[in-house]
Amino acid sequence: MIVVAGGLVSWRLISNANPGYRTVNSMFGSNTSPSVLLDTTMYIPDNATAAHPAPAVIVAHGFGGDKESVAADAKDLAARGYVVLAYSARGFGKSDGQISLNAPDAEVADAKNLITMLAQQPEVQKDGPNDPRVGIVGASYGGALALMTAGLDDRVDAIVPEITWNRLSRVFFPNGSGVLPHNALAPAAVGPGAQDVAPGVFKREWAGIFFGLGKGNGIPSLLPSATSGDSSDSSGSGGSGAASKPGASDGTFPLNPALEPQLVCGKFSAQICQVYTEAASTGTLSAASVAVLDKSSPYSVADKIKAPTFLIQGQNDSLFPLSEADETARQIALNGTDVKVYWTAGGHDAGGVGATDDETKQIRGEVAGWFDHYLKKTGPKPSLDFAFDQETGLSVRGGRPAIRVERAPSYPGVHDLDVATKSLTVSGTPQLAVAPAGGVPSSISTLPGIGNFGLAYDPPGQAAVFTSKKLTTAMSIVGSSSIKIHVSGVPEGAVLFAKLYDVPDGGTPSLPGGSVAPVVVPPSAPGAGVDVDVVLPAVAHQFETGHRLLVAFATTDRSYQSEPQQKVIGISLAGGSGGLTYATVSATPDAAPVSDWLILLAIVVGAGVLAALVSLLWRRRRLRKEYVAFDTQLADVPLVADGLRKAYKDGFVAVRSVNFRVERGQVVGLLGPNGAGKTTALRMLMGLIRPTAGELRVFGHHISPGSPVLSRLGCFVEGVGFLQHLNGRDNIELFWAATGRPLEDARLDEVLEIAGLGDAIDRKVKTYSQGMRQRLAIAQAMLGLPDLLVLDEPTNGLDPPQIAEMRAVLRSYARDGRSVLISSHQLAEVEQTCSHIVVINKGEVIASGSVAEVVGVGAELTVGVDDPAIAARLIDRLDGVIVIDQSATEIGVEITDEHVHAADIVAALVTAGVRVDSAVPRRHLEDAFLALVGEVK
Repeated sequence: MIVVAGGLVSWRLISNANPGYRTVNSMFGSNTSPSVLLDTTMYIPDNATAAHPAPAVIVAHGFGGDKESVAADAKDLAARGYVVLAYSARGFGKSDGQISLNAPDAEVADAKNLITMLAQQPEVQKDGPNDPRVGIVGASYGGALALMTAGLDDRVDAIVPEITWNRLSRVFFPNGSGVLPHNALAPAAVGPGAQDVAPGVFKREWAGIFFGLGKGNGIPSLLPSATSGDSSDSSGSGGSGAASKPGASDGTFPLNPALEPQLVCGKFSAQICQVYTEAASTGTLSAASVAVLDKSSPYSVADKIKAPTFLIQGQNDSLFPLSEADETARQIALNGTDVKVYWTAGGHDAGGVGATDDETKQIRGEVAGWFDHYLKKTGPKPSLDFAFDQETGLSVRGGRPAIRVERAPSYPGVHDLDVATKSLTVSGTPQLAVAPAGGVPSSISTLPGIGNFGLAYDPPGQAAVFTSKKLTTAMSIVGSSSIKIHVSGVPEGAVLFAKLYDVPDGGTPSLPGGSVAPVVVPPSAPGAGVDVDVVLPAVAHQFETGHRLLVAFATTDRSYQSEPQQKVIGISLAGGSGGLTYATVSATPDAAPVSDWLILLAIVVGAGVLAALVSLLWRRRRLRKEYVAFDTQLADVPLVADGLRKAYKDGFVAVRSVNFRVERGQVVGLLGPNGAGKTTALRMLMGLIRPTAGELRVFGHHISPGSPVLSRLGCFVEGVGFLQHLNGRDNIELFWAATGRPLEDARLDEVLEIAGLGDAIDRKVKTYSQGMRQRLAIAQAMLGLPDLLVLDEPTNGLDPPQIAEMRAVLRSYARDGRSVLISSHQLAEVEQTCSHIVVINKGEVIASGSVAEVVGVGAELTVGVDDPAIAARLIDRLDGVIVIDQSATEIGVEITDEHVHAADIVAALVTAGVRVDSAVPRRHLEDAFLALVGEVK
């Protein structure tokens, strides 16, 4: 079968082999005014020829990148059989020219000229003269280019814009005041312009990042002292080559007034530079500046886009929020154009379009499917469904939320599918919030380009908060939500920052997507205040059972421009109670993706069925063997180890010869130095490894991996891992569910009473102390109240009171006829807890029996008496006992005969008329243990 599978693997690799490709690098002259040189790379598949041309795809890069930053995407598409053109936009990489933010007469004109160039390539498929079959894909800056070009050049046949903008003036001056439209998941928040209700708030940090990248400041120019004298190429990230770079190679500028414009504006055109300067210095935009930015916005051309559009927008994106893609989708759909929307877990704050490598791979596959249908005309028509990665309230490794992909039949508000809304009550008293002078200290919602790492923060006294009750069932918000508030005390108006937190019970609030909506509060009559409708940022988030929703209105946010004057703002829910209206979508989770190996699996399914039958027959044979091996005389004995041995292939013998029994009602301590073989013996008992020789029997049944009788055994060996975000009850219920047995068989209430966890069982495990975790681990082992409980270091990490409590728990468990086997290094605790002990050294049992029996061999006693002299003479006459010392009130004796016990000595003295006040052993388990294992010199 292995040979057949190997042949099938080879067949699959050969049949799915992607074509190779070659690359052609060139500097392309774009005939604009003024003309520019663009650094391009064309990827031409080996199977694309003049006789068999292939469709073309232009891959456009993001802001601050160049053609190399999209090389992986270009290679992926070329390997799929497309002629791919990657290039550095004007002002980036080795291309010259100035940055105009995708202006129609600049970057868009360049793209149109590149399409004309593709029409001249013999390997590119044509739809007509000067009309190549071409699509455009790009993220961020490149995504806007795809939209702008498709709106201004009808030769574009399909586009995939990713994490990009609809309207730049709104992006950098958002305003969340307004109402949630009936047919919008994420309505475009109002921004500056003649038709807008109010100007928004300047997104200062992101604007600064944009402007800094556009000035050509890569790491070398930001750190000139670290790179001065470096003779390497200085055209790196964001640079443009020596021909157009006015400064020195280390990023500095000589003292020359003629260079001042270049120093101020860098690679930006004078027009764009003026817009930024106005925004940064005044915190607002003039109508002329809005017009400049609108020329570079898909908002201005979306009604002309006829090319099928696959919009991909990231949920973790404080630069271009989901509302931008929502507005674009609704505009394009009005043209009757095919539109598909996917909200990923990525974004500018998550490092890219996809949040993970797996998601990026999935996105590339869906993009290829889009182009296969609309460009190659070979693939099936893609579903115009709405896909979104729904974040849940369950955190995972690294602080990221858990993600699942869900799909609705189509995008709500588009294609005649209405947006569903629901309401949730939030409450809170009227509150005052201070807006500090200059906006310092500021709230933190997210760090641009980085995210918030779960550290969203509002300084005390600088936010008003309103919360829901604990959710009795999980609820999902997919889209925006809205609420009406009343603002007072600021007749001149104010700025607030609205956000929606997910608050777990006893945990840290999280801010889904790091999203915040600036809200411009309009002026009002003195003493009257004003009602404000607030639209909160769009999210796709599931709020878990037991969580609360918290709506916060902060007075500052470090990513935005702040008001210079201090204000005290009154904030309350309009009408005294708040109804949070939120959008939701009826969707179904994606099934596990179909593997590329499906055909292979179908071919070998017969072999799999055969293997299953063989396994079943083997198991039945093993069970029959076990039944035959059942020893009826040991049916009521919890554990018998007989001649147990474990040797490994390298010759190491971990267990040589281990023999012991655990009877009902006993608490047995398994002792031994490190490396003695204790853990190996326990692992054999659990059925985790097989003994080389000898056997273990539990209630008369021979033990092997998977033995059914192991269901009568509960264990806690080598630590237990718990899910930190769940409470204790959920953890042990999930563990029990994994056994496939009914919950009522777990006897959960009895277990929790024995373990003594109290109310802590309903707290999240991450809040537990070490002692509580140990108790929970033992409670998990006790589920179903197994007849034999096996524990490895149960008191590890506990403080003295907790150890005493654990001692009582274990004694209580064995009191009802059950048994406990403990492996521990805490000898004093074993002596006080256990009724019997087994000592292992070098893989062999060297002592076993009751604690008194093991400690009593060679024991010494201190006997308190009223007449030590007479007592000493009496004891000298007893066999097996000698007097070793004497004082005014006590005598010390040593028992040399194992058949003599302390009680015999006391009885002899009392019979002779000597009053005995006490009889205390001088020797403890630790002394006996050290003597047995040879550690006492």
